[in-house]
Parts: sequence; structure tokens; C-alpha cells
Amino acid sequence: MIRAVICGASGYTGAELLRILAPASHVEVAALASFKTAGEAIADIFPHLRHLSFKIPVKLRPLVPDTMHELLDEGDVFFLALPHSASQQAVEYFLSRGKKVIDLSADFRLRDPMVYERWYKTRHEFPDTLKRAVYGLPELYREKIKDAALIANPGCYPTTAILALYPALKHQIVSTEHIVIDSKSGVSGAGRKSDVVYSFCEIADGFKAYGVAAHRHTPEIDQELSAIAGSPINVTFTPHLLPVARGMLSAVYAPLKDRITLGDIHSIYVSAYQDEPFVDVLPHGKYPDIRNVRGTNMCQLGLAVSENGTLIIISAIDNLVKGASGQAVQNMNIMFDLDETTGLDLLPVVP
Repeated sequence: MIRAVICGASGYTGAELLRILAPASHVEVAALASFKTAGEAIADIFPHLRHLSFKIPVKLRPLVPDTMHELLDEGDVFFLALPHSASQQAVEYFLSRGKKVIDLSADFRLRDPMVYERWYKTRHEFPDTLKRAVYGLPELYREKIKDAALIANPGCYPTTAILALYPALKHQIVSTEHIVIDSKSGVSGAGRKSDVVYSFCEIADGFKAYGVAAHRHTPEIDQELSAIAGSPINVTFTPHLLPVARGMLSAVYAPLKDRITLGDIHSIYVSAYQDEPFVDVLPHGKYPDIRNVRGTNMCQLGLAVSENGTLIIISAIDNLVKGASGQAVQNMNIMFDLDETTGLDLLPVVP
């Protein structure tokens, strides 16, 4: 049995890790830790997990340098569901002591530490450790994930964009210029915090763009799409905030290079993902709806071609599952040579 330690267990991604891992027969949630809520009972923070109290630790332990050594012997794998920049020290500590680490922050996603510093306004303290990180998108990097000790779990927006564009870029059917990614996310994507801008009265009945021309996921998307294409790609990416708790939908626009039928494009996508358990290419004329993936580790894709020769890909995930915690568990399964669907046979809640 795999022993898992969840650091940052009082956030939404930590709660999702518990929802997925606690009922699983192949994992023991051995310890929970937190910067801010150490000593509190997890069932008081998340009452929806009370019925699992017999399977998970009762209280959160402190995640501070003086006590991190107490967690070392508790786990085989450490999930770090911590804020950006807060993961660096913890990743280095656990990794340097022989533990497998899955980091859900952005701290080890960007391969160039200078790019990280530019977008996250903080210095990367461990550039050598950064070189060991494997980007944790199984559909692209499964073989590297198998042998990795450090996984940089992808961002939610990049997951929708990369999976949407991967087959088209791999088969070179779209231009790498003028790619537009128009994305919408539920409020849980901002994390579990008390900022006024995320309160009910500020969000309900509204719909707005944010991070316009400046969102931190942009370089992550550029990095991975460029790697697929083999040449530099700079996308136009605009995220929006939906007045819903969870779910993410991206509409991706890419100019086609040559005349190609929608049927042929659909065949390319079906072939690319036919063996992928968590990517569902929908039939012609069908398009994703976030409620159909809510609570699951699925990414659904829908395809269309406009009259001006633009490929339109609609991509939908649950931002907390395939966009975060579910993908982290998928990566853990691969790292420990398990069927990667283990514990992730999750059905959406509809309506």
C-alpha cells in the first residue's frame, strides 16, 4: 500500500486529494500538514469529509522547517498542494531525502528559472532541482513520469489548452501563429481564500475577464505547445471567471494550414487519444459542457471548422480534478507502476 502525505490539506486541491484518496484501497493517507491550519481537525475544515474520519488523520500537522523531519517517515509520496513560491523549500526537502514528490503549484513547471522569476515575481532557489522535474501531463509524458521522482503537476488552464491542441500540432495541420485560447473557470480555481473579489456578491450574476494579457499560465502553455511543435509558439490567452464553483471550458482557435475536412481532423483526434482513459473526443456536432465532467478526471473535446478555415476546439475539465488533484493521483499511479485509472473511476454529478 502507498503511504501518502498531503501538504496543504486545508485548500480545495487538498480536499479533492482526500476525496479521491481516502476511499481508495491502494493508498493510506498517512499524514496531513498545513502552514496556516495546523492543529485543526480536518472534519471541522471540511465537514463533507466527516464520514471518512476513520480513514484519514484527525488533525493537520504543522508544515514548518523545524518539524518537516517528523513527516519524512510517514509517506512514500508527498503531495504538495501549496501556494506558488511556497512549495520550493518543501519540494527540495522531501526530494533530497529520497521521497517521491508531486507538486501542484507552479514552482517547478517552467523549465527556465528566469521565466519563472519574470512571471511569478520571485526567485527560483533550486534551479538544479528544477532540472529534475517532469511535467505531469500523462498524455504527453507518460514514459518520463514512470521514472520520475519529482512531478510538476500541470496548471488547469494549460491542461485544457495542451490537450486541445496536441493532435493538431503533432500532425502539423494548424499554423503556429495566431493561436487564440479563450478560457472560463469556476471560482474554485482561485483557491480557498477570503478575498472580497471572490465573495458571493461579487461573483454571482457576473462574468468577467481577468489576467488579460498577463496571466501566469501563459508561459506554461507556450512552453508545452512549443515543445510539441518543435518551434516557438506564443499564444493569445485570456481567462474569464464564471459564477460557478467548479469547471473549466476553453475555446481554442487555430488557423488551418491547408484544406482538410472536419472528418479527417476528427479521425486524427480520435486516433491520438483512443488509448487515453481520460480524454474523450466527442462525436461530430457535440461539444463539451462543464457539468458533464464535474467531479471527474475527464477532459472532453469537441471539434469544428469555421468558414474562414479556423480549427475550433472546445475543451472542458473539472479544474480541481483533471486540472489539479485527479491528475496528481493519475501521476502517482504511473509513478508506482499501477493502472493509472486506479481510484479515478469517478462519475459526474448530474444535475
